[in-house]
Amino acid sequence: MSELNTIAPAWVRVRLRTAPGTAAALALLVALTACLAAAFPRALDRYEDAGLVRAAEQAAPPRTNLTVVAPPPGLQWPSRQREQAVLPPALQHQYADLLRAVGRPLVADTDQSSYGVQTSEALPVPDRWIPRPNGIPAKVRLMAQNGLAAHSSLRTGRMPRTSGHVTADTAEVEAAVTVETARSLHVKVGSVVHVPAVSRPPLAVRVTGIVEPREPSGAYWSAQPLLRTPTLARVPGAGDPMYYWLGALLLPPEAAPALLATEGKPVRYWQMAPDTGALHARDLDGLKSAVAALESGPGLGQVREATDPDAQVSTELDDVLDGYDRLSSGIGPLVAVAAFGSAAVAGVVLLMAGGLAADRRRAELALLRARGASLRGLSGRLLAETAVVVVPAGAAGLAAALFAFPGARRLPALLAAAAVTAVACAALPLRAAVAHRAVRVHGPREDTVSVRPSRRRTVAELTLLVIAAGAVEALRRRGLTGGAGASAASGGAGDAGSPGASGDQLVSLAPVLVGVIAALVLVRLYPLPLRWLTRPAGRLRGAVGHLSLARAGRTSVSAVLPLLALLTALTTAAFGGSVLAGVADARDHAALLTVGADARIESIGTLPDGLADTVRHAPGVSGLAEVSANYHARAGANLTSVTVAGVVPADYAALSRRTGLGAFPQERLRRPADGGRTPLPALASPSVARTYGTQPFPLRLDDGTTVTVRIALVRDRTPALIGTDFLIVDRAGMSREAAGTSALLVTGGHLDAGALRRAAGKDATVQLRSAERAQYVDSPLQSGAERIYTAAVAAGAGYAVLALLLALLRAAPERAALLARLRTMGLTRAQGRRLLVLESLPQALLAAAGGALTGWATIRLLSPGIDLTGIALPSSAASVGRNALRTDPLSLVLPAVAVLLLAVAVAVVQAWWTSRRGSVRELRAGDAR
Repeated sequence: MSELNTIAPAWVRVRLRTAPGTAAALALLVALTACLAAAFPRALDRYEDAGLVRAAEQAAPPRTNLTVVAPPPGLQWPSRQREQAVLPPALQHQYADLLRAVGRPLVADTDQSSYGVQTSEALPVPDRWIPRPNGIPAKVRLMAQNGLAAHSSLRTGRMPRTSGHVTADTAEVEAAVTVETARSLHVKVGSVVHVPAVSRPPLAVRVTGIVEPREPSGAYWSAQPLLRTPTLARVPGAGDPMYYWLGALLLPPEAAPALLATEGKPVRYWQMAPDTGALHARDLDGLKSAVAALESGPGLGQVREATDPDAQVSTELDDVLDGYDRLSSGIGPLVAVAAFGSAAVAGVVLLMAGGLAADRRRAELALLRARGASLRGLSGRLLAETAVVVVPAGAAGLAAALFAFPGARRLPALLAAAAVTAVACAALPLRAAVAHRAVRVHGPREDTVSVRPSRRRTVAELTLLVIAAGAVEALRRRGLTGGAGASAASGGAGDAGSPGASGDQLVSLAPVLVGVIAALVLVRLYPLPLRWLTRPAGRLRGAVGHLSLARAGRTSVSAVLPLLALLTALTTAAFGGSVLAGVADARDHAALLTVGADARIESIGTLPDGLADTVRHAPGVSGLAEVSANYHARAGANLTSVTVAGVVPADYAALSRRTGLGAFPQERLRRPADGGRTPLPALASPSVARTYGTQPFPLRLDDGTTVTVRIALVRDRTPALIGTDFLIVDRAGMSREAAGTSALLVTGGHLDAGALRRAAGKDATVQLRSAERAQYVDSPLQSGAERIYTAAVAAGAGYAVLALLLALLRAAPERAALLARLRTMGLTRAQGRRLLVLESLPQALLAAAGGALTGWATIRLLSPGIDLTGIALPSSAASVGRNALRTDPLSLVLPAVAVLLLAVAVAVVQAWWTSRRGSVRELRAGDAR
């Protein structure tokens, strides 16, 4: 043993030199696995961060800004102090204190943040040159906000300024307006707007410049849209709607004291925009805490200490963060399922690589043990030999992942790559230590058919069975996507969708555990059919069938590893394929519910005559249904509002059948041929059917005409109308005006969107189902999760193929030797190919059938706890309903068939290659060519 320790470094070098191909293959495998393992958390971080940033950007600054509002000092204060309190030096000092009160990880974007003084109420102006849509005077708000020159470009005139010291008694100040305000309110450079004041003549505001925002969508201009864009405001109250113009006049900050004399109740304000570049999903809890502290916690006390005791903080950023948290909680566990499945398959492949190396060197290691090498010393030498290859490869894989996904956290990637490296380093030493713990030269045969599992293995399998059953039951009870009920019950922090909890990780492991149990069960059942087939095969003519069964029965019990890899990969592929197919189906169905067909051409009024014939002959159109929509119809004696659609029963019934939305027999909706004496049959929604039953009732249409209808059909959905209160009738029973075509529902496999839009013209809108579907991915978290899921399933499939190849490679020398010996006994090449194919078929069939069955069972077991709405649809489309996981036949069949074909192909290639080696020709006796 001392000699072994002395020559260890030289021995490692010799081993690497004698088997450079094996070392290079192991290094490539470890580098690829470490790269994928390290890339997963970094890619997930990037998608989660991008999703959070997108959520903040879509919410818009009025919701995400932290706005602090404080009144100016009261009238009991001296006028001098009141004026000083609204001037830029005081506001800027308070702004700096507010920035310090914003706690990390929430960071303010100082470039888009702002502060100033404004009138909280709009003031009517008497100037008649400003447009008055309904004869009502326009209103303006005076806003003295900092940074106007830095955030705008001067189009006409000059920037406003102050001459001398402005006080509450100042009679005239200067202001600027934006281009949109000037266009809508007819403001020009030199225009004077008179703003009412308290106990003094109106304040004259002279416009000296027209400016254009440099970043109109930025928080500086968008936090208060009126700053940039005027609006037509509606006069509150009943009656006909009355409107007036509402705009903003932008004063220089030094003119803020002039606002104190107006009737607009001026207030001081500070708007802090969150820095979207500093938003990270990993800091979500900290962001929530920081916002909550500012709204009603310690941060609010700091805000009031810095500004005013009556200051208030308002923001909807907490709602935005909660919405993102719900989306992430619904997507994270689904991604974890694919990650765990791929990680399990990759781990099995690494273990198989170590096992293959140990089996190839069984004689060498047994000889070293027989000559006195200790188990510890031998394992140490093997660990050093493996580490020399594996550690640099793992580091290279980590570096590649860091380079490919910059900007994300490094620690999770480092831990993942380290785990891969550790498994790869330990696989060979541990396998050798288990195989050579006892000193012997020849090991006993461990045939699958003859060897009975040990008690330890039985206990381990039962333990895994209990764990898997518990995980599946937990998933069925709690749900994998953390539904609203679970979130509410747990406060959103520890719900079933939270991937951070250990219990939820166990739930995400459920498909993998089901695959593990299936592999162990199938390995136990595998000898039974072989024993049953051995006796019938013995009666067959020829030795190939009997010999192939005997060879299949002599497979080592260690075949559980490749079977485990294949079953786990097939289960993950079936689960992942079903998830991706379910996501696509959910989006298609939601788009179909929104559009009603493959395309919808609609107009506020009546569509032009002849448009239906033009569209019917457009490229790709296979069906068309005309709809006459009456959105303001009144039903019954109480004149309840209901939406009515008049249709042609034959066309509409065909459309309903093709779309699967409320199919019905066309005869049930057709108008009776009795001149209108019988009530018109109608198809109604359940709510309308409950209200009116089956008795006839009057229906007043949009044109004022009345028809009598009777509900003959009830359907939850219908293509023409969206909502829960609708009626569908034969438009032949409606008046000519009410039966005017207002929409066309078009079906077809390959619609030409351009042709449809050209035919519809400018007065009609064209809505395509494909375009609507494309809009449903509104978060990078959804699209990123879908890409990660696809990559994880592909990686799992690749490692499964590699596991199959390693298993076949492990038996390749033995098969080659057997085939060479049998060829000397007269076995032909065709018989050799059949022998290898038939020998590999039992395990391939076991893996393929078991994988398909396990994938189907896993989906059936877990589907009650899985809702794909979060990953498939935006929150606006979630009302479509629950989208449960369903089995996708292609995801079950294709991977299983691929495994079977690959096993057969490898056996054929091996037989072909072996038959052409020189040693075979030398051993062959008398085979006629």
